[in-house]
Amino acid sequence: MATTISGTAGVTFPAGGVGNPAGTVVGTTDTQTLTNKTLTSPTITGAVVSTMASSVITSGTAVSASGTSVDFTSIPSWVKRVTVMLSGVSLSGTDQIILQLGDSGGIEITGYVGNQLNTNDAGAINVLTFSTAFILTTSGGGSSAANLYSGQVILSLLDASTNTWVMNGSVSPTTTATTARITIFSGSKPLSSTLTQLSIGRSGTNTFDAGSVNILYE
Repeated sequence: MATTISGTAGVTFPAGGVGNPAGTVVGTTDTQTLTNKTLTSPTITGAVVSTMASSVITSGTAVSASGTSVDFTSIPSWVKRVTVMLSGVSLSGTDQIILQLGDSGGIEITGYVGNQLNTNDAGAINVLTFSTAFILTTSGGGSSAANLYSGQVILSLLDASTNTWVMNGSVSPTTTATTARITIFSGSKPLSSTLTQLSIGRSGTNTFDAGSVNILYE
């Protein structure tokens, strides 16, 4: 039975009284240090960026490039931007290094739109069009098993209702030979659902044999 206290019109206390909540009560205006608290889909306003920088951008764990792909899974559903970073990444042959996005249904291999522009020391300019992946490096004469590629790709959520992501970035190899291609690229990709994973792979059957890859997300 609820109880109404005289002189407090409209204030009704539940039967049995009000129990003490577990842990520390979080106030609306006081200053507190919180531990082991998780924000789900956070909206933060009035924050001082300098005091929050370490928590606003989250770094993944750098992974040595090996095998057929480098995968990052369990990306939080609230993420709006992802930066993919490559340092000294190499393949065993002349395949292209590619980037593909995925959701809870897996990595998607269709629906990629955009282009890569690449140029070499001889002044040649070439364009590659995306369809099954974002292409980060060239192949054949523009790639070599000896090349070590470094650069970054920035992915931003354009439209949450269609899970459409846009991307841009650049990658360059360490060699300065005329066959070495510096690439810049941009494009977009709508996903079937919320982004949860991404994969850095190759266009053929090569394997990764050097370098490291990491992501930042926010």
